[in-house]
Formats: sequence, structure tokens, C-alpha cells
Amino acid sequence: MNLNHVIESQQFTLPKIKELFERTELMKKIVARGGTKDYENKIMANLFYKPSTRTRFSFASAMYRLGGKVMTTEQAGEFSSEVEGEKLEDTIRIIAHYSDVIVLRHVEEGGAERAASVSTVPIINAGDGSGGQHPTQALLDLYTIYSECNTLDGMSVAFIGALDTGRTVRSLAYLLSKYDRTKLYFIAPDEMQIKPDILEYLDKRNVSYELANTTKGIVNRVDVIYQTRINQNRLKSKKIDLSVYNIDSDVLKVMKNDAIIMHPLPRSVEISHEVDSDHRAKYFRQSENGIYVRMALLTMLFDN
Repeated sequence: MNLNHVIESQQFTLPKIKELFERTELMKKIVARGGTKDYENKIMANLFYKPSTRTRFSFASAMYRLGGKVMTTEQAGEFSSEVEGEKLEDTIRIIAHYSDVIVLRHVEEGGAERAASVSTVPIINAGDGSGGQHPTQALLDLYTIYSECNTLDGMSVAFIGALDTGRTVRSLAYLLSKYDRTKLYFIAPDEMQIKPDILEYLDKRNVSYELANTTKGIVNRVDVIYQTRINQNRLKSKKIDLSVYNIDSDVLKVMKNDAIIMHPLPRSVEISHEVDSDHRAKYFRQSENGIYVRMALLTMLFDN
């Protein structure tokens, strides 16, 4: 299977993930020796309709380390011709003339798919809508789990936070469902619980999962804690104590010694800074892995 666009997690087969991980290991070595000029004739366009620091910079760093060039815009809806009514499809058709790959973050779910339907160059979905997908984040998350735990079969993962709009959680759940004996826990306030479409997908693949609104009895037995933010303003009841979802020294005391803590970042109060020095905290390594995984993805697209 050739990789033409990166739109959703479901498109990645196990052999394609294996190839990606092998390339990622190679990218680590390339970065360690100062990068490469192998793709110096390639231009990447970062087209972001919503603010981003980590994803946008990560892609730019990946492209520069491959020797390529980067064009970028943030808040594209305000600074592009779409202010005057130009449609996304027309914007993509034009930018495809200027670049060899387009990294797109769009405000609408399905925006990346719309772009891919008209683009003559690869489209990479860097996040679409509030409850869409973020496949490259999920791939770097999966790689982090694999590199830290040495396997992806039989993993138990607790997702915590605002899961209904969590693009990263949705995308990673799709990927984890491909592996044997996976057990997923979705921990959130009731009104922010994971959407039914994900659960229906897991049911079809016979993936074991549980829904919960507390971490008690779960964080002490999982292999991965995947923490995300919860916006208090989204809660109908202000009486809910969000601190029960936080990771702090008390959680560290009951976690398995070989478990890991992940977060797509940025974080707020949901992970205490005292956790940073714990050997199980992997969120900064997770972010670093994003450079290598995105380098690998870019080369897979360019080498088709």
C-alpha cells in the first residue's frame, strides 16, 4: 500500500506501521549526525486554520532536518483569501502548485479529507475540527508506547480527560485496536465521555474497554496513563471536582513501576510538575519522538 495522504489513523495497516517505525529509528540516527540534504528540493506548506505551536514547529523541524524548505501560515482563515470567500478546495489547489506536501489543520471535521480529494500533492491531517482526528500525533504516541514498553500487544491504556472532543484520544484508540489483547479505559466526566462512534468501532473489532468517571481502581493496573486537559468552562455543573482526574504524587504511589505517563501537551494543572522527575513521565520524550515520526512520514510520502 502506497502512502498518498495521511488523513486518518484507520488507513494504517500493521505492515505500514512497522515500516514507519523502522524509518523512525533511521531518522533518529540521521538527526544525531546533524540531519540530511536528501530532500533539499522539497517544499512543505504548513497551512493552519487554528493556532498550533508544537505540531507546527514539529513538522517544520522535521522538514528542515530532512534538508527541505518550509512555508507556513497560522490563522489561515484570517490571513488567506478565504476571508473573501475562497473555498478550502480552491486554496488547496493553488497551494499544491507551490509545494510538495501540505500539512493542514482545519476548523472542520473532514477538512483534511476535503483537501485530499482535490490536491495534487500529499495532504497530512494535523488535526481537523474539535472531535475529528490527529493521526500523526497518534502515530508518535503509538511509537512512544512501543519504544518504552517494547510491545503493543496486550497493552492496557487509561485515557483521562475531555474525551468527547479529544482528537488525539480518538486517533490513538483506532490504532491500538489493531493489536491483540488491548484493554482501554475511558475516564471522564459523563458529559465528556468518549463518543459512541469510537465504542462501536471497538465493538466491531472485539476490543475490550470500560467507561469510568474516576481513576480509582484503574491507574494502579494499567500500562499507560494517557492524560489530556479538561476545560472547566465546558462542564454544566461547576460542582465537579476536576482534581480527581489529575496526576500527582498520590497517583505515582499506586502506579505500576513500569507503567508510563503520556500527554499530547500542552498541559495545565492536570499533571503536577512534581511528576516530571518521575521515571515514568514520558510526555517530553513523546514530544521529541514527534520529530522523528514526522520525518519518517514525510519520507514515506516523498518516496512513493
